Amino acid sequence: MNNTFLKIKNATAAPLASVPLVSFAEFRDAVKQAVQEHSMRVASFFAMPEENGDHRMTVVLCGDNTDLLYLLSFRAGRRYPALTADMPQFHWFEREIAEQYGIVPENHPWLKPIRFHRTLDNAPDAWGRTDAPTAGVTDYFRMQGTAAHEVAVGPVHAGVIEPGHFRFQCMGENVYSLEIELGYQHRGIEKMLLGGPDKKTQHFMETAAGDTTVASATTYARIMEALCGCTVPGRAQAIRALALELERIANHTGDCGALAGDVAFLPTASYCGRIRGEYLNMTAEICGNRFGRNLVIPGGVQFDIPQTMSEKLLAWLDRIRPELFHALDLFFDTPSVLDRFENTGTVSKEDARAIGLVGVAGRACGLGMDTRQSHPDGGYQLRPIQPLRPANALTGDVLSRAAVRYGEIRHSERYVRDWLKALPEGDVCTELASTPAPDMIAVAITEAWRGELCHTAVTDKNGKFRRYKIVDPSFHNWFGLALALRGQQISDFPICNKSFNLSYCGHDL
Repeated sequence: MNNTFLKIKNATAAPLASVPLVSFAEFRDAVKQAVQEHSMRVASFFAMPEENGDHRMTVVLCGDNTDLLYLLSFRAGRRYPALTADMPQFHWFEREIAEQYGIVPENHPWLKPIRFHRTLDNAPDAWGRTDAPTAGVTDYFRMQGTAAHEVAVGPVHAGVIEPGHFRFQCMGENVYSLEIELGYQHRGIEKMLLGGPDKKTQHFMETAAGDTTVASATTYARIMEALCGCTVPGRAQAIRALALELERIANHTGDCGALAGDVAFLPTASYCGRIRGEYLNMTAEICGNRFGRNLVIPGGVQFDIPQTMSEKLLAWLDRIRPELFHALDLFFDTPSVLDRFENTGTVSKEDARAIGLVGVAGRACGLGMDTRQSHPDGGYQLRPIQPLRPANALTGDVLSRAAVRYGEIRHSERYVRDWLKALPEGDVCTELASTPAPDMIAVAITEAWRGELCHTAVTDKNGKFRRYKIVDPSFHNWFGLALALRGQQISDFPICNKSFNLSYCGHDL
């Protein structure tokens, strides 16, 4: 790897001045070599305003063959040559920066808004907007020909799912292009984090994506602990890891049930819908909240798991395990289900790597990424998690994404049992310094249930957040859904969408 980068461990902090600030040409060449020759992926890429009106553009790179994170910066005015043409992983990031700060990536192949919201600094965005519009600023792609037609879905959907707009360009039943338009869940969280941390910060983290509460709170806690020089007790680290795996099991169980519902396989749909609630209730048993709110705080956790609770949870797991795996085995042994899932919504391994898919979506394409193994921190250092080995060939289709979830459920369930039988002794929390260190940058990555969740914090001279960047795994994966629909029939959209099951609010920060 190029020595240009600052190299740090996961969940650590370094002086901002130690991040090399190089010319754009040096930046592009170093990052291009890292991505193309060393298979690094872009975990985060963001802009930060400077006093002279320019912006410091910083990248965080992550790889599966190293436990280090690689940081590098360059300075940009209102324009710079787009990185996307050489490295498609920058595609979504550059469009976001154009929205947030009005910085134009010249010759970007697809420079359109990805969401509707005001810029972070209240200046015009790259299209001259100052307010969130009610319609896009550029036309959608269109197909010509008498047989071509367009189908618009959303942003309001049936039931209680989150809002998002999907526009299909079709020839008959076949989809040639899908454009995804988000932002309807935008709440301005990143902007509200500036000047923190304060009493509201913890709440913002836990509600950034409600189904990822434990992972979000854990990642923020690691940022604060790195900035404050705090060492977390081993027992607290173990409880965090246990709660993260319960969160993973609950959501994967729900997703398998929802996929079953989409193909009208009602036994698994009904069982998994109920059993998901059992795992949520286990989390509530620990902290009083089904989604894990108020459990993880900077310095540790607020709730212990005494021996009597461990025994209760182990008995609970024993009771529901046969029901869950019977329902899942029935699902994956049914020919009509397999026929509907196989070769549907396929994303190739090469495309997945090029656009930077993470988590379940990436692993289903044959990418071996899992930051619990490559960048372990906390409980995953105390008890390393073993590599996943899904039973079937991974081809990037709906069946592969479902199979990865099934494999992870089994894997995580064993991990939770191991922790409950052998929690470390000691305290569950330690006191933090009142203010983070000044002029620092800290990065923390957590393998949330959807995939890699990355937080980056930069403090000012007073130790307050000058910039706080959150990259939810869905941010990497929405374009993967668009690729999965190319060449499919439009009736395949529901199961493709459900097989990714991406977060709208986690994307629309």
